Amino acid sequence: MNEVAELSRSKLRKARFTKKLLVILQEYSNLLVVKIDNVGSNQMQLVRIALRGRAVMLMGKNTVIRRVIRDNIEKFPHFEALLPIIVGNVGFVFTNDNLAEIRKIVLDNKVPAAARTGAISPCDVFVPPGPTGLDPGQTAFFQALNITTKILKGSIEILNTVHLIKVDEKVSLSHVALLDKLGIKPFFYGFKVSLVFENGNIYDADILDITDDILTAKFMQGVRALAAISIEIGYPTVASVPHSLRNGFKKILAIAVATEYSFTEAEQVKAYIANPDAFAGDEEEEEEEEEEEEEEEEESEGGGGGLFGDAEDDY
Repeated sequence: MNEVAELSRSKLRKARFTKKLLVILQEYSNLLVVKIDNVGSNQMQLVRIALRGRAVMLMGKNTVIRRVIRDNIEKFPHFEALLPIIVGNVGFVFTNDNLAEIRKIVLDNKVPAAARTGAISPCDVFVPPGPTGLDPGQTAFFQALNITTKILKGSIEILNTVHLIKVDEKVSLSHVALLDKLGIKPFFYGFKVSLVFENGNIYDADILDITDDILTAKFMQGVRALAAISIEIGYPTVASVPHSLRNGFKKILAIAVATEYSFTEAEQVKAYIANPDAFAGDEEEEEEEEEEEEEEEEESEGGGGGLFGDAEDDY
């Protein structure tokens, strides 16, 4: 009877999960694929709370998720691309919100964790210099790890910063013992966003680090390169025409200055070349106006006339 009841409960859980997944597939078109190694249930709950109203986190058996997608492939054909990556200890964060913002929420939820023997260090671990609070009887332990110490006021003090564990290095029993003695939890465990699924396309999560400013800078770099090539080969393009017009104007202006030919802009240049002293007063007035404008800007930025006083008076 117990086995039959357990089997019935298992079928009921699968049916509920299938129904939930179908609703999610219907509602959301984008998702983050997250690795959940070393992530506890409490931490998952905190992330779910942080995502509430913006995204839905789904964890379940890979076989069940793949089966649901395959059985409904005609209804959700764009999710077929997910099938090859539903392997290992992974979860999914479904959303229609900004993927970069959702990823930040997921990654920001980390918890400190103690080192464990045999684990691969995800980062470099340093032990800072200073008093340890340990009695002098444990000096031999530090000597075995080649850590320079001295006794100060009845306590062991580490003299220099110690690079204890390197990134991707296996944590040893001695490492764990020392960190436990010092009360150091060197690692932070959390979700790792590995892939992004957006409207049927899958790409690395690192692409979300590309901001609008970076895209604009890259675009303008391409425009400048295109303009330079167009000018060099004499083939006009939208990018090169402004530069060509400017260069052409410079040549016409140079010809006008060297000949009897003239036009409005050339007259001004010719007058300046003929008598530069006549423009000295105008230049001084322009410089004074610029200085006055700069002083006005400085006064408006922090001259003490603000509603709450000077910026330096912040508490």
